[in-house]
Amino acid sequence: MKLLVRNLARTTTQDEVQSLFEPFGSVQSCTLVIDSSTGESKGFGFVEMPKPGEAKAAVKNLNGLEVAGNKIRVKKAEDK
Repeated sequence: MKLLVRNLARTTTQDEVQSLFEPFGSVQSCTLVIDSSTGESKGFGFVEMPKPGEAKAAVKNLNGLEVAGNKIRVKKAEDK
């Protein structure tokens, strides 16, 4: 299941995001969206977790959590 993580601090690293999700299960991939002109995070990214039950537990526990001064938002990513 692909999850969208929004409202991340621009200083939050990919490793930090991944470590937030790992207690809930295996993380297949973790990608922050990077601004091509500045090389900085745009403040959101995607986490893929292969088991839907683990992904749902992560959403339930991490949505609204304060990370680096920002309340992050976590939800299932919409298919385009």
